[in-house]
Amino acid sequence: MPKLDITNPAVIIFLKENYEKENRLRLNWIHKHKAQIQEAATLSREPTNYFESDVTAHNMIGGMATITRDHVVAGYNRRKVPIRDGTFIPGVANLRHGNSIIDVGLGDPKEDPRLVRPDTDLKPDPIMRPVDPKIKEILYKSKPDYGRVQYLDKRSNVLPEKRYYFAETSGWGYGWRMSDSVLRQKPLFGRCWRLTKTLRSRVGPQPDPDYYKSSDPPGPSKCLV
Repeated sequence: MPKLDITNPAVIIFLKENYEKENRLRLNWIHKHKAQIQEAATLSREPTNYFESDVTAHNMIGGMATITRDHVVAGYNRRKVPIRDGTFIPGVANLRHGNSIIDVGLGDPKEDPRLVRPDTDLKPDPIMRPVDPKIKEILYKSKPDYGRVQYLDKRSNVLPEKRYYFAETSGWGYGWRMSDSVLRQKPLFGRCWRLTKTLRSRVGPQPDPDYYKSSDPPGPSKCLV
């Protein structure tokens, strides 16, 4: 909506009439409710002369009953014997019981004898899995065909879950134990890209098998005349 041009004489007359109309409506409302306004403005009760401290004390006295009740209930609860939810509280000797690498199924004691320990042994579990003896021999062979560089190169080709029991860095969270994912498994009812396979095969495209062809109607297929 465009703004009004207050320099226009017609607009000035319009605004003046609306201001006067509003003033008349206000005066009319004041005359209509004059008695109610005078009654609300006049104090019609005896002054109490209360101070702020009197109001605060009145609120405190009103809450004393609640404080007394809570004090009685708290004293009753303090005399009650607490109920033990746990009948057995494990100690230090029970930390490894059921939580070792063997118990969770991540290691085999036949492959790593370091895992065979009593539950009371609280030493840290081994971080790295046993290294393949064939790969370990690379460290002790002569350079340049063998040595530390070749050993690290061979070790890098092994999956991280085959080298360590747990993911030791945050970057290993991506791709850790991907063989367990359904994305790596072959779908049961997946599509077969037959044209792509035949074009990229060694022998090239081949004719369709016989069972792909439509069956011939009975009788001679050619005219003998």
